[in-house]
Amino acid sequence: MSSPEPNTMETQKIKNLALVGYGKMGRMIEQLAPEFGFHVMLRLDVQDNEGGQGITAGNLCGADAAIEFSTPETAPTNLIRLAGLRVPTVTGTTGWLKHLPAVTEAVEQNSAGLVWSPNFSTGVAVFRRLASVAAELLRDENEYGAWAWEIHHDQKKDAPSGTLIHLVEAMRSAGYSRNIDVSSNRAGKHPGTHEVGFDSAADTITLRHVARSREGFARGALRSAQWIIGKTGVHSFEEVLFGSAL
Repeated sequence: MSSPEPNTMETQKIKNLALVGYGKMGRMIEQLAPEFGFHVMLRLDVQDNEGGQGITAGNLCGADAAIEFSTPETAPTNLIRLAGLRVPTVTGTTGWLKHLPAVTEAVEQNSAGLVWSPNFSTGVAVFRRLASVAAELLRDENEYGAWAWEIHHDQKKDAPSGTLIHLVEAMRSAGYSRNIDVSSNRAGKHPGTHEVGFDSAADTITLRHVARSREGFARGALRSAQWIIGKTGVHSFEEVLFGSAL
């Protein structure tokens, strides 16, 4: 009698995951980590990682990957220290991208790997591509004006959000050179809505993405952590999903 086929997950080596930042996103990632073959071996929160002091060779020993969700002020130091330890890293922190050149230099100098994105929702990545296509199709249609708008919960620190800035950049890269009116709202506990629209005297085109929970972001971050193991360089979430960035 032949033996039954082994369970696929049982035959895979469980990977050790470090969480840098242990707020609502960190807790959601920890909850879902086993589905992606990860064991959370380290949790660093504000009190454990002031000035990046918790990111040490001893603490990260054995880590196959790290997921960083912290604050705009602490993310650059965290990412540079993780690169120095050559820990493959995913970051979903927003508001720090003026420091991306310095972080990129650290990643490249240490032959480390990093995936960054202002939003790890698969739906948002698709939405960004749709906004880019719409902008390209309307770039020479001068009668169409454009707007980009978003709303998030009242605890979100950056406005406009990194996701909205990313959407507008995609529209610009697609050749839409006219004004894009950008606006943001912060209220209640809203997990996030982003909207891009084009309006003329004849009609209106509206594209909208509505997040229902943080779960989609957590799943995208974990998927990216699987992907970055064994790779070097700085990558976007679009590369994880589609094989290339916009």
